Amino acid sequence: MSTLAEIQVSVQPLADRVLVEPAPAEEKTAFGIIIPDTAKEKPQRGTVLAVGPGKKDEPLTVKVGDTVLYGKYSGTELAYEGKDVLIMRESDIYAIVG
Repeated sequence: MSTLAEIQVSVQPLADRVLVEPAPAEEKTAFGIIIPDTAKEKPQRGTVLAVGPGKKDEPLTVKVGDTVLYGKYSGTELAYEGKDVLIMRESDIYAIVG
């Protein structure tokens, strides 16, 4: 099964918006305790799938394939080809993870 990041995305975000595939939620704690589905935290890390052209005189700094950190309640959740993705403004992204 391929991830959404491996599939060519046919959605083109507008202006300074970015399409992000959230990383899967943690299944276990650092001590090996299994986390039930009802207690899992929303991931705050994901992979950029598509980027808009940016605003006039403000090009985007993130690019497709970047792993990013974003706010807990950032973006709007969408279902795309059976996967949950987020569309958010670039300003909702806090950092690019190297």
